[in-house]
Amino acid sequence: MIKSKSLNPKKILILAGLAVIAAILYQFLFVNMKFFDYAMKIRTPKLIVMMLTAFCIGSASIVFQSLINNTIVTPCLLGMNSLYILVHTVVVFVLGSTSVLVTTKLFSFSLDLAIMAVAAVAIYGVLFKKTKGNVLYILLAGSVMATFFSSITSTLQRIMDPNEYDTLQNALIASFHKVNSEIIIFAVIGILAVIVFLRKDLALLDVITLGKDQAVNLGVDYDRTVRRLLIGVTLYIAIATALVGPISFLGLVVANLSRQLMKSYKHTYLIAASTLIGTVMLLGGQALIERLFHFSTNISVFINVGGGIYFLYLILRSRR
Repeated sequence: MIKSKSLNPKKILILAGLAVIAAILYQFLFVNMKFFDYAMKIRTPKLIVMMLTAFCIGSASIVFQSLINNTIVTPCLLGMNSLYILVHTVVVFVLGSTSVLVTTKLFSFSLDLAIMAVAAVAIYGVLFKKTKGNVLYILLAGSVMATFFSSITSTLQRIMDPNEYDTLQNALIASFHKVNSEIIIFAVIGILAVIVFLRKDLALLDVITLGKDQAVNLGVDYDRTVRRLLIGVTLYIAIATALVGPISFLGLVVANLSRQLMKSYKHTYLIAASTLIGTVMLLGGQALIERLFHFSTNISVFINVGGGIYFLYLILRSRR
């Protein structure tokens, strides 16, 4: 165990080196020098968004799995992905696909983030108090709400105009093809705000994973800390989803690969590793989409297929 701990900083450095190499290759490989400035204007926002997405989903997944004490769950069980789809469906159904809330990325991002943030605080903050800190009730409530949101979405989409439905489906698929640089600033501000808001609670995460009794004996306000961390997880998923759309299995894959690689209980290493692994995966996947498949599909397709297979592998391994 001591040897493993001593190797963790080296593993982080190796992952950081791979992430830097992946970023450089994605940014500068196959660039026509005649259109260098134009290429940088397109690729730089994509690179930043992929890094932000990897950080939000990777860190949220690690924290969520530690709070639930289960490594085969993902924050998408909290229902934010379903809420995101419902919000966009309602907007297109009521206002149409030509509405400013649909065509303007900044307004769309602000609406998504505001609704999901309010829902996170209102639902999970209050529900955690009502259930007296029972995290499993929160998980069950999130699954029920996800099903409820999906049912409403399905009903609206069935009676929607076919042309509006086609436009909606394109908007609901996670994609890095078209990134609006204006929303990046607001996403960074939101991420930094959550970090500042939860900096003390994140420092207690290693103690929280010991269990409620041990954490309380060590002087930790367990219920308050877990409630704030759950809200933070939901906000991070809301930011990532509002940026690129729902990517259900990315968190499951990067979080478990991070745990298998680091073999550590320290969340500083786990969060860093999951972020770097997610960055490499997104950059490599997007490069394949652009160079090999020529934008004919989206990276979320490969993540969901690969993530589903990896999920089955985790279940079979846990049974053994």
